[in-house]
Amino acid sequence: MADVRRAVRENWVLAEINKDDLVLVAVSGGADSMALAAAAAFEGPRAGIRVGAVIVEHGLQEVTKIVAENTATRLRELGLNPVEIRAVVVGTDGGPEAAARSARYAALETARQESGAKFVMLGHTLDDQAETVLLGLARGSGAKSIAGMQPVGETYLRPMLELRRATTVAFCHDSGIEVWNDPHNEDPRYLRVRVRNEVLPMLEDVLGPGVAESLARTAAQLRHDAAALDALAMARFVTHANVLPTAVELPVDKLEGLAEGIRVRVLKIAIETVGGRPTATTLATVTELVTEWHGQKPLTLPGARVERTGQKLVFRSAKTLKPGAC
Repeated sequence: MADVRRAVRENWVLAEINKDDLVLVAVSGGADSMALAAAAAFEGPRAGIRVGAVIVEHGLQEVTKIVAENTATRLRELGLNPVEIRAVVVGTDGGPEAAARSARYAALETARQESGAKFVMLGHTLDDQAETVLLGLARGSGAKSIAGMQPVGETYLRPMLELRRATTVAFCHDSGIEVWNDPHNEDPRYLRVRVRNEVLPMLEDVLGPGVAESLARTAAQLRHDAAALDALAMARFVTHANVLPTAVELPVDKLEGLAEGIRVRVLKIAIETVGGRPTATTLATVTELVTEWHGQKPLTLPGARVERTGQKLVFRSAKTLKPGAC
C-alpha cells in the first residue's frame, strides 16, 4: 500500500497539482484502477486535493452494467466524490481493442471537461508499459511510440508506471478491496492479451527475469532523448520558419543541413501548425521534397497540403484550399 500511495504523492508533485484541484480516477473495477483509486482517496485529503472517479461502461458484456454500479458504490465508500458512470457505444474502426480505447478516452475527456478536473488518472503499470514498448517494436514504430506512456501528460496522469501489476493486486488484497477480473483480459483474441500471457513469459524464460523492467527502462530513456530532440526541432522551427496567416514556409537549404531526426520533427511541427495530421509515411514523403527533389507535384496530406516552390517548402491547411485545388 505504501508503494502505491507514494507513487500517487510523487506524481501529483511532478504534475504540479495544487490544493483544491480536482482529479478524476478512471476506474474499471480491476485491481490496477481500484488500487489507484484507494491510494488517491487516502492521499487526497492530506494534500487538500479533491479526488473523484469516472467509470466507463463499454456495454460489451451483459455483466458490465452491474459491475459499474457496484464499483461506483465501493468508490463512494472510499470517499471519492464525484463518482459517475459513463456509458459509451463502441464502434468498429481499427478493430475491437482500438474502438473500445477510442470510446473510452473520448468519455474520459468529456468527463474531465464537464467536471472541471485538472487531470484524469490512469491505472497503467510497469507491465502495461512493457507491453506497449514491445508492441511498438514489433510494429516498427518510431521513438515516440517505443518511448511508451508518460507519467504526466497534458491531461492524463499515470502514477504507477514503475510498479508491477502484482503490487496493485497485493494492495487490494491487503486492503480488503473487492475487484472485478474482466474475462476480456484473458481472451487470446486480443493482441495485448497474447503479448501479456504468451510473449512476455516466453522472453522471460529465454532471456531471464527482468525483461519487463528492461523494456520500461528503455521507454524512460527514449522519452528523455525524444524530449531533447523535440526541443531542438522546435528551436530550429522558430528560427527558420516563416509563419504566415494561411501558410508556413521553410527554406530548403536550412532543412538540408539538419540531422534527419531533427529535420523530420521540424516538418512534423510545420504540418501540425497548419492543422495537418502527420504520419510516419507522410513525413517520409514530405522529406523527399527536400532530399530527393525532381519536380514532384504538391502533396495532399490528411489536413494539409505541401509543395516545393524553388528553395522553399510551403505548408497550407487543407481547409483553406478551394475545391479542386489539389
